[in-house]
Amino acid sequence: MRYVLPVSGTDSTPPPEKTAVRGAGHRPVPGQDPRTQWALTLAVVVVGMLTIRPMGLSGQGLAVAALFVVNCAALLARGLPEHRVSRRVALVWLTLGIIAAAALIGVSSSGTSYLFAFFLAGHLGYRLDSRAALTLAGFCSLLCGGVLYFHLGPGHLVLPWVLGLASGTPVLVGIVNRSQRQAVKAALAAAESSERAARAEAQSAVLTERSRIARDVHDVLAHSLAGINMQLELADALLDTGDLDRVREANNKAHSLVKESLKQAQWTVHALREDSLPLLESLAAMVESSGHRDALTVTGTVRELPAQVTQNLLRIAQEALTNATRHAPGGEVGVELAFGASATALRIRNRPAPHKVTPSAGSGMGLIGMRERVALLGGSVTAGPITEGPDQGGWQVEAVIPA
Repeated sequence: MRYVLPVSGTDSTPPPEKTAVRGAGHRPVPGQDPRTQWALTLAVVVVGMLTIRPMGLSGQGLAVAALFVVNCAALLARGLPEHRVSRRVALVWLTLGIIAAAALIGVSSSGTSYLFAFFLAGHLGYRLDSRAALTLAGFCSLLCGGVLYFHLGPGHLVLPWVLGLASGTPVLVGIVNRSQRQAVKAALAAAESSERAARAEAQSAVLTERSRIARDVHDVLAHSLAGINMQLELADALLDTGDLDRVREANNKAHSLVKESLKQAQWTVHALREDSLPLLESLAAMVESSGHRDALTVTGTVRELPAQVTQNLLRIAQEALTNATRHAPGGEVGVELAFGASATALRIRNRPAPHKVTPSAGSGMGLIGMRERVALLGGSVTAGPITEGPDQGGWQVEAVIPA
């Protein structure tokens, strides 16, 4: 019997498994080129067809042809995706393929029939777990070596027997390829998990920024427009009384509120751009523009605060002063900014209105916005009526921020 020694490597190309990678569509896992696998498979088939003898339609040639077809089918089945072939089915298919390869070696007289055993053994290590793959590879080596021993006889050259015994060694290449594939899949899974976490973090940051912008827009538009609307309604009601002096006063107040709204809009733009505003100067201008001169008191050692703390303290002061103007117009207001060793406190107190008023309904978002702002900085805020002291019947807002 004459055999042609192999000139190509064993099965070192895993089956075409595709993994979804975001941003790049579906692509094969690195190291798994289906074109290379199909080229090697077709090469084995073509070389076997040209070299394996005898092959015909009767007698020994028919048996060789039938076993050749079975071996080709077993070899081509390596291209089936793993998720479509269960482990048990793969074990049966590869076992029958090994038996068919050994039978082809025993029936044929010459050629490269042993290549089928080599390539199937290489695929054992890739498709099955290591224990099953090594067991089946040992069975392949013993079966192919035994077939050659009994077919050729003990007095023949040793090389064919060694070739048969070595037919199971490509399983090691398959095991290495399987380990590499699992490592690549694990890396891809970790990358996708990291990408999902990054997307979730980015989405959370977007939602946080939207909430901040919503608070700023509420502070500027809701309160300013409410004050302007109140003055315009007063002016409209005074027109019927003919009191032009009070109409002009209400109109001037509305104009003043418009100017103040423009200034607040500029503050909002600065805040959105994360520009730092001077706390004391901005707070003093805000208190004065609300109509309360000399109402600001500063205690403790003045120090520069982080931009985010400054912005939120100014917004809280703006909210509290606007509410005082709406709910207690004409009432005295006191603003205290206290710099402590470990925290900065802002207190806004207003006395009751000197006359009965019917304030416009608010949106209810002001106090929520205050709490959100302070919570982001790890502080606390309290708001409620004053029940004792000279300001009894009024309202107090106090925000304490660690800084």
